[in-house]
Amino acid sequence: VCTLCPSQCNVSFTVRDEQVKRVIARDNPDVDDGWLCDRGRYGFEMFNAEERMTEPRLRGGVAATWEDAIAKAADALRAASVDHTGVGTNLAAASGGGGAAIVGDASNEEGYLIQRIMREALGSPHVDSRPSRGPSRETLVRLAQPEITAKVRDIDDADAILVVGTDPLHSSPILDLRIRKAIRRNGAKLAVATEAPTALDGGAAAVARYAPGNAGTFLAELAASLGADGPISQGDLDVSAHRQGVAGMLWEAKSVVVVWGDRIGREGDGAIAALLDVASTLDLTGKNGAGLLEVAELTNARGLREAGCLPDAGPGLTRAPFGSHTSPNGASTGKATEEIRAALESGELKTVLLFGVDPLRDFPNTEAWKNALAKADHVICFSMFENATTTMADIVFPLETHAEKDGTVTHPDGRLQRVRPSASRPGDIRPGWGVLAEIALALGHDTGISSQPSAFAALTEAVPFYAGITDSDIGGRGIRWQDAVPEKATGPGSPDTQPDAPTPPAATDPAPRGVASAEPGPVAHPDGALALSTYRDLWAGPITELNPPLRFLQPQQRVELSVPDAEKLGLSAGDEVSVSQNGTSLRARVAIRERVPEGTCLLLEGTAEDNANALLNGAPVSVRIEKTAAP
Repeated sequence: VCTLCPSQCNVSFTVRDEQVKRVIARDNPDVDDGWLCDRGRYGFEMFNAEERMTEPRLRGGVAATWEDAIAKAADALRAASVDHTGVGTNLAAASGGGGAAIVGDASNEEGYLIQRIMREALGSPHVDSRPSRGPSRETLVRLAQPEITAKVRDIDDADAILVVGTDPLHSSPILDLRIRKAIRRNGAKLAVATEAPTALDGGAAAVARYAPGNAGTFLAELAASLGADGPISQGDLDVSAHRQGVAGMLWEAKSVVVVWGDRIGREGDGAIAALLDVASTLDLTGKNGAGLLEVAELTNARGLREAGCLPDAGPGLTRAPFGSHTSPNGASTGKATEEIRAALESGELKTVLLFGVDPLRDFPNTEAWKNALAKADHVICFSMFENATTTMADIVFPLETHAEKDGTVTHPDGRLQRVRPSASRPGDIRPGWGVLAEIALALGHDTGISSQPSAFAALTEAVPFYAGITDSDIGGRGIRWQDAVPEKATGPGSPDTQPDAPTPPAATDPAPRGVASAEPGPVAHPDGALALSTYRDLWAGPITELNPPLRFLQPQQRVELSVPDAEKLGLSAGDEVSVSQNGTSLRARVAIRERVPEGTCLLLEGTAEDNANALLNGAPVSVRIEKTAAP
């Protein structure tokens, strides 16, 4: 399985002299339909890049033995441990501070072990697997119920497809192709609702735009537009013609698949509640060939959530096992990613474990993350390549590629898939699950895990709806847990394996947070500032930079503007400008696009230079654009 994006395409590796020489598609109609994007096809050359981490290192790039690195990591975690449980731990509580973990490029088993280290060995509830804020456990439980989840293959026969809050060309290329196929071969009707233009707009029957950070408002108004008995007429509600067009198209369809980007969840529970309201008004629950299909930011986002890498949920989205540090609704909570950063800055947290994440490139608020990592007593980093984050780490452990890893991942539609080793690990790299088990043991906590099969067995025992699934069940094509053991896979819920009682929809913000329509109209900002919308370009990142066949695709920062905004600012295509927000600025080239909404500008995240994440702070922001002086 390719783990370079959430599509999780099935692949085969051609290996010579223990090195991958070719990657080809392995047809799985339930996942990729035989397609493979160029990142997955040509991304293997980075496996042997000079920047590859092949042994443990200490600060300054000093090589270390595995025994020394594991001992130092355990000492750092032990020094920061605090008893959050109220019942004591095997470790002496240190005065002040504590430890946290943020998980990214990891298998289900690795994520499961990390949350065990934090919760069981250290008594810390602070673990997350999201780059920024996200929905609460209760909302995630509602989203994960089997009857509301669409399968990838449902796209093929859907009467209508709604893409909201994502551009699949960049976030999950194979879904982009699959949606186009459904339109071309089966006559599916497509509606797109996003804050910025997408590659699918040209083939859509209806296109709607909303202001940055206002997906929840749009979805709430769309649900209201649909109404209980069909779309409300223009005279009955202040409904934009384009949103009304989306509502009418969806209402007429017998089967609807909603492909939604998980960035919608950054707006809070209200936005996801609005998404669920749309599903409810369309009667998607339990309807064959219909439902919600998430496009996550991380390859294994769903698997890590279900393995327990959340601040308020344990394995299986059960309530996290802590009696204290609870929210008013009784759910045990730790700190989410942005709260972990703030606590490192303030000194409340002393140690952070970063597994397969590069906050200095991929997370909002770059300068704040630099400050947080600089102030931490200990930074323990697991990384495949050298990067800006590893240079600030005290201990760095090397990670395997998907051609070397042994474990499982979970597709956004709930399909458990097997990642099997095809090539040898270069240098002195060890399996991630094994290193984590050794760190736990060095902390005095025996996980009982000594092999990948034992790690998978522990995972399936801890996650109620994975119970009964075996390696042979997963096989070469994977198996959706919703279909695996029907009498057990009743959906996520409380620790007794039963789903929680239905949660009433969260109230959305009664005050409009912005315009939600196809043409949002100019949004008023002080001093001619523009609302900032950002996205991760498919080719922005180390996958492009470290693979010679892909390097020419590496994007440079550009700011995309509407024609009216470019005229107001006196800018032409190709002009070099400074884009600034709250004292931080970056350089970009101007690109003028007719389909960019007036009052909004677009920047790329993840670029090697002038990364838009430097301007973000986890909430909607506005920026000023000024033409730079000619040299």
